[in-house]
Amino acid sequence: MAVTEAQNHLVGENSCGSLLKKLQQIWDEVGESEEQRDEMLLQLEQECLDVYKRKVMHAAKSRAELLQALSHANLQLSTLLSALGQNTFAQIPENTCGTIKEQLAAIAPILEELWQKKEERIREFSDVQSQIQNICGEIAGNLNLSDAPPEVDESDLSLKKLDEYQSELQELQKEKSERLHKVLEFVSTVHDLCAVLSLDFFSTVTEVHPSLNDSTGVQSKSISNDTLDWLAKTVLTLKEDKKQRLHKLQQLASQLIDLWNLMDTHPEERKLFDHVTCNMSASVDEVTVPGALALDLIEQAEVEVGRLDQLKASRMKEIAFKKQTELEEIFARAHIEIDPEASREKIMTLIDSGNVEPTELLDDMDNQIAKAKEEALSRKDILDKVEKWMSACEEESWLEDYNRDENRYNVSRGAHLNLKRAEKARILVNKIPALVDTLVAKTHAWEEDHGMSFTYDGAPLLAMLDEYALLRLEREEEKRRMRDQKKYHELQNTEQETVFGSRPSPARSVSAKKVAGPRANGGANGTPNRRLSLNAHQNGSKSTMKEGKKENVKTAAPVNYVILKEDDASHVSGTEPIPTSP
Repeated sequence: MAVTEAQNHLVGENSCGSLLKKLQQIWDEVGESEEQRDEMLLQLEQECLDVYKRKVMHAAKSRAELLQALSHANLQLSTLLSALGQNTFAQIPENTCGTIKEQLAAIAPILEELWQKKEERIREFSDVQSQIQNICGEIAGNLNLSDAPPEVDESDLSLKKLDEYQSELQELQKEKSERLHKVLEFVSTVHDLCAVLSLDFFSTVTEVHPSLNDSTGVQSKSISNDTLDWLAKTVLTLKEDKKQRLHKLQQLASQLIDLWNLMDTHPEERKLFDHVTCNMSASVDEVTVPGALALDLIEQAEVEVGRLDQLKASRMKEIAFKKQTELEEIFARAHIEIDPEASREKIMTLIDSGNVEPTELLDDMDNQIAKAKEEALSRKDILDKVEKWMSACEEESWLEDYNRDENRYNVSRGAHLNLKRAEKARILVNKIPALVDTLVAKTHAWEEDHGMSFTYDGAPLLAMLDEYALLRLEREEEKRRMRDQKKYHELQNTEQETVFGSRPSPARSVSAKKVAGPRANGGANGTPNRRLSLNAHQNGSKSTMKEGKKENVKTAAPVNYVILKEDDASHVSGTEPIPTSP
């Protein structure tokens, strides 16, 4: 209270009225005139008015500055809201009443918060754009990017724009991952191919790009279009090289096997090149063993083939005769008759004369073998049916023997087996006519296609079939004649018994029994021979007549039917005498 009273006392002493009163006292003491006093008072009033004016002008200027600051703050507020993509802000006061300073005080914290949010948003944009810039540089192949961060457009820092950048970044990251996966796949393929081809993997991939070396990290590898293109070309080049080497190695392996087979090379010697022959029939993708297609291995195989070729030349006669034997075996299996002695003499003459290269001779023999195999293949169907026909004829011959055996129904060892065989033989014999017809049709078709006669061991097959048909017809006629004779004898016996009475039948002549020893048409076991000499002019062969041949030809028709007539006749003569007339 004392301080306040002292201040009020000082204010009272220094007020304008007290000062003016004191000034008048001084003027009174001095004796100033009224004019001077009025002039001085007027001057004092003017000075006071100037002070007030200055104060008012300063206050007006301060108010203008505050209004300008408020306007600038409002502009910043709207700019920040627009840049951040916010039309409104929750903390902005809706009413703009209050003094200017109060309005500024209300906006200041909001501006500070928005400025912080803007700075944070700029950092986010800069980070996303930097990543985008780096990935784009990697895809473009420009790994040496400047350290300067990308420029951020501060006029649009909205979350929508940030989401667009982030979506773009995700797409680029996905593309980068896919490209990196492709690069790693290419590098792995190059590694496998280099291993198979025995090439330096590191030098191969570093020629494409230095970052593909295993010493660098995965994320540091180049994923540019140029790198991918070069990797793809490198893989194609290596695959083509692998294909060519495999083809070359397989050719060498085939030559080795052929030469080994020709010269009967020992298995132990062949095992030395198992690493070459093991891929003989393998496809390109199946060859994955490291070093399987190395150039050294191919050169080694080439040297061995050259050595065997020289050895083959020195053993030409032996090899040629071996091929000739193979050719003769093919013809023998195909039942084609040739003159082996003449062929061997011709080979000897060619080799001794030196007029033919060994390789040309062997190639010619290989061509003959190939043609012989083709001809044998074309004859296979007919030959199979010829074998069936001959087997059926053998069964028919056995069945004839079995039917003549009077003791065939006696209980003896193996009788039931013969009975089963006889049943099967009858079924087979009944199929012979259809089989012969099929053979004739197929033989005619073959001869029309090939423009030559189909021979079986030198004899025309059609002539054999015609001969068989004729013999079968004669056999049927002979059987019919014997049945008629038997009926005639039975009739005579009945008449004699009527006249002279019944008497016991005489003992069967020894001639009715089967003569011991081998059959005339077969071996000791009853198997018929498969060759028969016939006169082509006597058997009425249509095929030999078409060919216009007049010499006797050898046929391979089953011969049991020529003997059947004699056997049947002897069987009849052994039981009853044959009358001169029926």
